[in-house]
Amino acid sequence: MSMSIEETPEGLALPLTLRLKGGLHARPAARLAQEAQRFTAEISLRSDDASADAKSMLDILSLALPEESRITLLASGDDARQALEALATCLDSLRD
Repeated sequence: MSMSIEETPEGLALPLTLRLKGGLHARPAARLAQEAQRFTAEISLRSDDASADAKSMLDILSLALPEESRITLLASGDDARQALEALATCLDSLRD
């Protein structure tokens, strides 16, 4: 998987397209939040309309993201790059 992590004034950003059948529903949201909690970096998930704390399943679910949504993962902190790489891999593994 090719990742294009960009440096922004808010930290590191990774734009992605969700490839999850049924969108980002409870099971993948829980898995994503669990993965995000492994890192000390502050991590958020943004859509066109809103932003959510990536370490909170309920915040993620509040975005109600359908399949093929364009999102951006944002992270800042010591392990921000590793966090974005791990979350992108996590989302990719949930496609099946």
